[in-house]
Amino acid sequence: MSSAETGSTGTVGPVGPVGPVGPTGGVHPAPARTPSPWWSLGLLRSELVTTFRRWRTLALLGVLAAVPVLVGVAVKIETGDGSSAGGAGGEGPAFIAQITNNGLFLVFTALAATLPFFLPMAIGVIAGDAIAGEANAGTLRYLLVAPAGRARLLLVKYATTAVFCLVATLVVAASALAVGALLFPLGDVTTISGTRIGLAEGLGRALLIALVVAASLLGVAALGLFVSTMTNSGIAAMATTVGLLITVQILDQLPQLDALQPYFFSHYWLSFADLLRDPVHWDDLLRNLGLQVVYAAVFGSAAWARFTSRDVTA
Repeated sequence: MSSAETGSTGTVGPVGPVGPVGPTGGVHPAPARTPSPWWSLGLLRSELVTTFRRWRTLALLGVLAAVPVLVGVAVKIETGDGSSAGGAGGEGPAFIAQITNNGLFLVFTALAATLPFFLPMAIGVIAGDAIAGEANAGTLRYLLVAPAGRARLLLVKYATTAVFCLVATLVVAASALAVGALLFPLGDVTTISGTRIGLAEGLGRALLIALVVAASLLGVAALGLFVSTMTNSGIAAMATTVGLLITVQILDQLPQLDALQPYFFSHYWLSFADLLRDPVHWDDLLRNLGLQVVYAAVFGSAAWARFTSRDVTA
């Protein structure tokens, strides 16, 4: 055995990847591989395919698609005798009274009905399972063996959850539009301000509302991802995220906390209705989007700090 292979005591040191021989005769370690952007896109594509092929994900999307169907059928049955939707007092989700005159309002009603609970609950399930589910299944360690890096893997998980936010919102909107067109007439839209806009512009505003609703869920996605880095149990992470969501929703209704409520991530969720004003009122919409950016930054940073310092054993 040559002297280059032994230490001063003649024992054999650890063997690993080697690089070129240095000027002093020592062997330099091979440089670490840096994953290319194309590799990162492949990781994102793989994560998206895995997420959207799960039966749990498909079941969540199926439930979300069923909500507009139930609302539309209920309104159709209720108004079959000529009575107004929502009862004599007009109770019910926002815009429900206008559905019988224009099926496009079923899109706005469905989004208003699903945004407080159904949509964020679905996001909480996906986000809460992002890291904890991998740890529970014993696959997290193998994901980190690949040249991904923890920060890159965390970013891919959040991007996947953000895509689910968009897909889930569009599923609700598309289902509502199809049911609304099937059961009710479509035509010009009367805005909250009392003016009328054409059907094409109404469809454009419906799409914009769906995008705003999807963006409104990014704070919940970051919160769920942070919770997911705190445990190895996917069920515990999902339950904790949903529990926090319900708690914030309850606190947002207490008048004693009115000074704190503008800082809750859910406080401005229904501000998307301002897109149906003429002209559009942007103040609360911008507050909502800014608040989601703050929550995404704060809880995203907390998730990064936790995940990059975590001892992964599973």
